Amino acid sequence: MALIVQKYGGTSMGSPERIKNVARRVAKWKAQGHQVVVVVSAMSGETNRLIALAKEIQEYPDPRELDVIMSTGEQVTIGLLAMALKEIGVPAKSYCGWQVRVTTDNSHTKARIQSIDDAAMRADLGEGRVVVVAGFQGIDEDGSITTLGRGGSDTSAVAMAAALGADECQIYTDVDGVYTTDPRVVPEARRLKTITFEEMIEMASLGSKVLQIRSVEFAGKYKVRLRVLSSFEDEGEGTLITFEEDENMEKAVVAGIAFDRNEARINVKGVPDKPGIAYQILGPIADANIEVDMIIQNVGENGTTDFSFTVPRGEFQRTLAILRDVQTHIGAGKIDADDKVAKVSIVGVGMRSHCGIASTMFRTLAEEGINIQMISTSEIKVSVLIDEKYLELAVRVLHKAFGLDQAQA
Repeated sequence: MALIVQKYGGTSMGSPERIKNVARRVAKWKAQGHQVVVVVSAMSGETNRLIALAKEIQEYPDPRELDVIMSTGEQVTIGLLAMALKEIGVPAKSYCGWQVRVTTDNSHTKARIQSIDDAAMRADLGEGRVVVVAGFQGIDEDGSITTLGRGGSDTSAVAMAAALGADECQIYTDVDGVYTTDPRVVPEARRLKTITFEEMIEMASLGSKVLQIRSVEFAGKYKVRLRVLSSFEDEGEGTLITFEEDENMEKAVVAGIAFDRNEARINVKGVPDKPGIAYQILGPIADANIEVDMIIQNVGENGTTDFSFTVPRGEFQRTLAILRDVQTHIGAGKIDADDKVAKVSIVGVGMRSHCGIASTMFRTLAEEGINIQMISTSEIKVSVLIDEKYLELAVRVLHKAFGLDQAQA
């Protein structure tokens, strides 16, 4: 008998019939003798509807009250799933995040979990019940309801698994695992049987939307065995996210290709080449809570240099507005900007022990006439910034160049 935590997303909970399907799936695990805790999201589209409703009252909704509103979506689905389980003869009990007592900090709409009281869940499991918990939500020390940010139900599930010492945390979604890249772009993309936590964190941070990056970091930190499965297929082993590289990792130099269209590039020309200039440019941007990704500062010449970086596309105009004040203050030259760029990344722990990976990437793109605007590297990834119109071509040719369509990848 194992203790399993399962998470079902908004698509899986999108209608009464789908909720009944989830109940039948949970019942199968229970019938095999397992203890099961189920973490669910709101119905697909419900959180967006609630946010839109709040904005009809306040253009910029009060964060505390917005959390009160957004948390109601999951309250509906836990009750419906518990009812669906009882209807087929499976004892079940639902809990909101604040009832389980998922304690978080007070950063409303993006709170972080601090602790979980597992006593009530353990008592119910011991009495043979399936425990159904609302994902995405918690409560701060002052008793205010909090939410964990978009995709936060993944983090809720992993945190529950860590608190309970679960044998496995299963994330059920609308795909049947983690793929070498997006199958909608590359039909030959294949599901990976395993991927390391390091690789999954990179893939998630670089644009892969299968798992929320915070949930992967949490699972890695607390050694939670994590598996991605399809909520629409009864069979299949999905993708297991592992702690260690196995003996086959030597063969799979590159595990996958991630990409992100949500990029904008900014180049500040004629920047004075002196200590502290990077802070003078990026400090005001950081103060505005704008995340900077790739950064390049060229070698100075004649007392000046060029300073380039990328920001999320949605922050493009706000960043330019901030830089106009900075430009005058530091005496910089022209600002060159482009919001029609995209980032493509190759990821793999095998890159640690293989040379020539970056050059293969660069050669492959050059052969297709794709110009690289910026480059960023780490021990297990290489990212390049390119013109957005070449994104899908770049992903396809790189997928083939690294043999990711082959069975051993």
